[in-house]
Amino acid sequence: MSLLNPSKGWRSSSSRLLALYSSLFVVWSGLLMGVMYYEVSSYLENLAKHSLMQRQHLFSRFHGEQLDEALIASITFDQRGIDAYGLFDERLRPLHGLIRKIPAGLPLDGKIHELHDCADPDDASMPSDSCDAVATHTLDNRWLVLVRDNGSLFAVTRIILYALFWGVSLTIIPGIAGWHLLRRRPLRRIRALQASAEAIVAGNLNHRLPLSSRRDELDMLAAIVNAMLERIERLVNEVKGVCDNIAHDLRTPLTRLRAQLYRIQQQAAEGSAEALQLDQVIAETDTLMARFRGLLRISELEDQQRRSGFVLFDPLPLLQELHDFYLPLAEEGQLTLSLQTPHTLPALTGDRALLFEALSNLLSNSIKFTPAGGQVIVRASNNAGSTRIEVLDSGPGIPADKRTAVFQRFYRVDDTAKSGGFGLGLSIVAAIVNLHGFALDVGGSELGGARLTLDCRQRLLPAD
Repeated sequence: MSLLNPSKGWRSSSSRLLALYSSLFVVWSGLLMGVMYYEVSSYLENLAKHSLMQRQHLFSRFHGEQLDEALIASITFDQRGIDAYGLFDERLRPLHGLIRKIPAGLPLDGKIHELHDCADPDDASMPSDSCDAVATHTLDNRWLVLVRDNGSLFAVTRIILYALFWGVSLTIIPGIAGWHLLRRRPLRRIRALQASAEAIVAGNLNHRLPLSSRRDELDMLAAIVNAMLERIERLVNEVKGVCDNIAHDLRTPLTRLRAQLYRIQQQAAEGSAEALQLDQVIAETDTLMARFRGLLRISELEDQQRRSGFVLFDPLPLLQELHDFYLPLAEEGQLTLSLQTPHTLPALTGDRALLFEALSNLLSNSIKFTPAGGQVIVRASNNAGSTRIEVLDSGPGIPADKRTAVFQRFYRVDDTAKSGGFGLGLSIVAAIVNLHGFALDVGGSELGGARLTLDCRQRLLPAD
């Protein structure tokens, strides 16, 4: 069983929560800074209009030469390119000042208006951006036009905007860095939990999920799973113990029963009805004893302590021995048995006798179910540094919906008397494969029959 890989960042809940928090933080910071920008801009805009209104009220108190002297004196304090004025006669002809004509679109109503274009191509000292302007009718029947450039306002707001931009940027960078750093610890813990879970899936039910000293949500979940595992392990051991005890206890009475039946058979007349019935009874007794032996064999293979006897060996001699052993049986069934291997194969770590037994079960099944004139192939290859062994045949194959069930005890694809067997052969193979940490796959072959693939890439084996 393959567990999900937790290392893919956005698939972990901690990464998503941290990313969501960072996004909300950035959005909230952006909104806050946007409100600040709007408020500061509004305040500066009102301040500029208020300043222009004060100048208007100041100059409205003068007339004649006093007004001319006040306007000339104001040039000393005005900022060139920001503040400007123009004095016109009753016919709107310019008298003096930087403004030589009434700006287009400025009503002569004594109110402040915002103009979007105040540029004067003949005078570079005139405001070049939008401006606030007012045309006032003086006491001596002249017109005074006052202009204040908004460019200075925009310069201030532009500085504020840049500051807000860098503030948001410097908020995003720590947010991303914090998201990356904070999600690493939960992912490390998830990987540790995954490694323990894979050990449990591999068959070591006495393994438990690790707990930390923080006692957080993951620890609570791990503690719940550990409690469930303890209960499951106890129940499995109880059921397994009952089955093993039944198989072990019945083996001796069955052996005695068969011996007594054999003696009675020897005393019966040859060819009599009693002798024929005794032959059938003895055959059924042998079937029962074979099934009990298979169950005890599986129980023996599920003992993880057998891993202590694993050794490193070359699989090529084992495969050659397997081919030589079954070649006469294949020839007897009028089958072609071939061995396809490279010159070298990666070494295997395991019990050589058990692996020979597992491959023998696979090969004997292929020979058994392949019709005369068919073909059986044992193929080995180097699969990215590990050995892969395949057994292919031209038989009827295994239906796709039954390829998982064939490893269950007493399950047979063709549940008829002529198929023979007890449905324990592949169960024994599965126990051997699990003991070694290998993987066994059932599929279809290019020969038209079944393909059984033993992937000898060793998974993480749990501690004994």
